[in-house]
This record gives sequence, C-alpha cells and structure tokens, in this order.
Amino acid sequence: MPYPDRHAYPDRFYPVVDSVAWVARLALLGAGTIQLRAKNLDDAGALQIVTDALEVIKGTDAKLVVNDYWRAAIVAGAKHLHLGQEDLVDADLNEIRKAGLTLGISTHDDEELATALAAKPDYIALGPIFPTTLKSMRFAPQGIPKITEWKRRIGDIPLVAIGGIKFEQSAEIYAAGADSIAVVSDVTQNTDPDARVRQWLGQGAEAA
Repeated sequence: MPYPDRHAYPDRFYPVVDSVAWVARLALLGAGTIQLRAKNLDDAGALQIVTDALEVIKGTDAKLVVNDYWRAAIVAGAKHLHLGQEDLVDADLNEIRKAGLTLGISTHDDEELATALAAKPDYIALGPIFPTTLKSMRFAPQGIPKITEWKRRIGDIPLVAIGGIKFEQSAEIYAAGADSIAVVSDVTQNTDPDARVRQWLGQGAEAA
C-alpha cells in the first residue's frame, strides 16, 4: 500500500543522516521524514542499523526512509525506501512493493528520470542542485531552473531537491517547484544543528 497521502510524504524538510544517533536526535526535534543513508555495510550490518533506527523513532511522529538496503528494510519492517539509480538496477521492485514500502528514486538527467518514472515511484529526487563536497558527484550542479522543469515533467509526483542546499535558499527552492528539500550538511555540519533543524521545521510549517 502506498503512503495514504502522497502529498504529505516526504515532509517538506527531509534530513539525510548516516547514523542511528542522528536519527534519534532528529526524531526528538520533530522531523517528520528522516533518511538513513549509511554506506558500505554488509547484510548483517544493514539489518542491524535499520532495526536500531526503527526502534529509536518509536513513539515519535518520524518516518524512517532506508537508503539502498531494500532487503534489510523488508526484513526489519520498514515502510519507506530510497534508491539511487545504481541501487535500482539490482533491486526487486516486486518484492519491495509486495512488502508495502514506499519508494523514492534519485535522478540526475533525462535518462534517469525515464528510468525512475517507469518504476512508478512515490517521489522523485533531483540533485545536486548546488555544488556539494559530501560525496563525489559525476553530475554537474543542476541549478534552480531544473527544479521547475522536473516538476513540470513529473506532475503530481512529489519532487525532492537535494544537494548543497542551505536554509537561506529554501524559499527559492520551494518556489521553483520542489515539494521537499533533502538536507545533509546544513544540519550535520552546522555549529548548532538543533537550532538549524528548528529553523527548517518552522519554515516548512509556514510554507505548507
């Protein structure tokens, strides 16, 4: 079953973090959608971190999105999954849908958008919008006009903008057509992450 109100998922502020500790911290601050993106884990490690992350959000309003590890997400009972294009190649979409997981997919160019749309995702991510130093990207920054173009092409499918976005740019990103903004370094590398999260959550509520 897809998420009951696709326009409410993912939330407008969508932090992406790499540890259970960050998931717990964000959930307690009131983040509604949190992606766990921990790389290079074996099957046992992936299952453990997903299980632990699901445990720490119990009793909160947070939704956990598992990046990449679709098998662990199914076994652990997660409800939301995000796949990059490389992950999508090896994923069993029938098993993912049978397990009731929502599915978000990353895109960077026309070919990847076509591939993503064929999978009938619950949301599409576009990035990087701006330069990012967190991971090596083979794609140049997309820029804000690309957000408007992508939103026009995908219609009512929620669009997530990601890559180098800071809070100060959020109003322009939303105005360009993004339904959600995925945030990494603006939270995890901030000198006062908690205050920054509250700022994002306040802005998101006002703009919703």
